[in-house]
Amino acid sequence: MSRYARQIAVPELGPEGQARLRASKVLVVGAGGLAAPVLQYLAGAGIGTLLVVDPDRVELSNLHRQTLFREADLGRPKADAAAAHIAARNPECRVDAVRGALDPATAGPFCAGADLVLDCADSFAVSYILSDTCRAANLPLISASVTGMEGYAGGFCGPAPSLRAVFPDLPGRAGSCAEDGVLGPVVGVIGTIQAQMAVAVLAGMTPSPLGRLVTFEARDFRFGGFRFDTAPEPIQAPRFLAPAEICDGDFVADLRDEGEDGRPLGGNARRLPVGAFGPGGPVPAPGQRAVLCCRSGLRAWQAAERLAARWEGEIALVALGPGQSDDT
Repeated sequence: MSRYARQIAVPELGPEGQARLRASKVLVVGAGGLAAPVLQYLAGAGIGTLLVVDPDRVELSNLHRQTLFREADLGRPKADAAAAHIAARNPECRVDAVRGALDPATAGPFCAGADLVLDCADSFAVSYILSDTCRAANLPLISASVTGMEGYAGGFCGPAPSLRAVFPDLPGRAGSCAEDGVLGPVVGVIGTIQAQMAVAVLAGMTPSPLGRLVTFEARDFRFGGFRFDTAPEPIQAPRFLAPAEICDGDFVADLRDEGEDGRPLGGNARRLPVGAFGPGGPVPAPGQRAVLCCRSGLRAWQAAERLAARWEGEIALVALGPGQSDDT
């Protein structure tokens, strides 16, 4: 146990906490910038099993913040490269890699058997998909997001309210590090907070980080945050579907612009702008499910709000990609 002697000496952890870490299985979604400190610290702490899910390959533009990778990793699947580096760091930690995207169809199987889920993906849709999945499974979720010079990490689900309870309203925009830029050290700060939250949850430390949000603003080096233990869950909220879950009888709207990249939809999809769902716009037939599709899920949510104001049927959202993660 000499590898873990210094952390076992911390009274809040001790031998019992170390045993809990060793017996734990953690799902990490995204193998990029947030995952770099998360994976290194969790493996270093002696987590028994890490499952890393990511669909992307290492690119040169990743290296300033995704500090697990080296130039020799360029072109390699991120999940594989991350798993190899972590296995070399601590052979006692089992690391399983999945080269694929998480969506509503795969979220449940990926989460099965996990003691904790960490959302390290740069995806508006993935965060809500994971929150919905973890809430249904009573599984704790540590979710984080970073853009520019600010970010947050929070402990959701399990015994705590979900991400939707804290962020029930549509965000102004679904930014990403690729679109808005990001500074590497800011990602490192937030990822390190995620790692500490994960260790605290798995080891049973008190007070629990579940039900707490921590924010960091790098412009003036300001930390903030609040507890949200009593935040109410929204009564109605649009859920995400996987593209394969779209049915022939659905009212399907493709909200992407002509020529916009991403996977194609079937022939029954109508190409409509978000504004079409205002007064006098199209509505599904009685008994139909409305399925609103766009690249990130943001325009689909916008259209869902407009449609729900004048139609009471079931509404679902689809984030078509390309991919589900750019890995903050």
